Formats: sequence, C-alpha cells, structure tokens
Amino acid sequence: MNKLHIYDKIISPIVTEKSTSMSEYNKIVFKVPLSSNKKVLKKNIEKIFKVNVTKINIINKKSRLKLTRGRKVKVSGYKKAIITLKKGQSIDLTTGI
Repeated sequence: MNKLHIYDKIISPIVTEKSTSMSEYNKIVFKVPLSSNKKVLKKNIEKIFKVNVTKINIINKKSRLKLTRGRKVKVSGYKKAIITLKKGQSIDLTTGI
C-alpha cells in the first residue's frame, strides 16, 4: 500500500521538444495531480528514482474551451512539475518505472 501511494503522485512524464532540451540542464518535467505539493513530490521522486532533487517549480495549466469542428470542447487543466536534479544525475524516462 505504501508503494502505491508513492507512485500516485506522478501521473506521467511530459515529453516535448522543450522538455527534452531542458534535460541538458538536469531538468525533468512530470504531469502531477492537482492536489500535490513540492514537499511531497520531492520526497517521492527521491525514493522512486534514487536521485537528489535540488529544486521544484510547479505550473498550473488552467482548463479552457477549444473549437473543434465547429463545436466548443472543454480541455481539462492539469498541473506540471519541473524538477531540477543535482548536477551529474539524470532520470532515464525510456526504461519506465
């Protein structure tokens, strides 16, 4: 039960052109639940990946309306966390957890 609680705090990694270019600076981007905070994220990421986290920035993406084929569609909002690791450390996202 305790392990399941640790993995609940990370939904998925965000792999875009910008996030992959940030990996040169020891930064990884994750999609996280709306209820998560920096202290819990730091503790869980250090336990799961066995790395040292130096800084966490959290960005809230608000929900919005989008026109798709002439209809209004609601795009749900989410929270993303940019995690800075100690110099020389990295997380390999291709292997999975």
